[in-house]
Amino acid sequence: MSNKIPSTPVNRLLKSRGVAFTEHPYAYVDHGGTRVSAEALGVPEHQVIKTLIMQDEHAHPLVILMHGDREVSVKNLARAIGVKHVEPCKPEVAERHTAYRVGGTSPFGTRKKMPVYVERSILELEKIYINGGSRGYLVGISPADLVALLEPVPVDAATD
Repeated sequence: MSNKIPSTPVNRLLKSRGVAFTEHPYAYVDHGGTRVSAEALGVPEHQVIKTLIMQDEHAHPLVILMHGDREVSVKNLARAIGVKHVEPCKPEVAERHTAYRVGGTSPFGTRKKMPVYVERSILELEKIYINGGSRGYLVGISPADLVALLEPVPVDAATD
């Protein structure tokens, strides 16, 4: 992707709701993850937030937002949300639920309404960078705006 800013469901939603945000296109690298985007933006990887689509034992999908430099403990997440088992969705299933390609998944404007969980410590950051709905494109927003738009449930799901 060039440094052209795409029009996505995410930036259209944020604009329509009057949310202040910054736009950050970067050169997407397959399997580069948040390390690549953090380096491209010159921000700590801890502030780059992963949007992960998972499912419980009944195949009900959910969104978990995690720091780029941390991993989700599926045991901790399952315990925190009161289910027996949580696992990542297969890429094609995640894409069906969200309408976003893996690597460009955003918690905003998903095809299917899903419960959203957020690692509690993300809410303590001043600004976060989260996928803007396209590979190679992040938006910077305040955690307060994330909460206002998504009403996520705070959890302690990071690996110990």
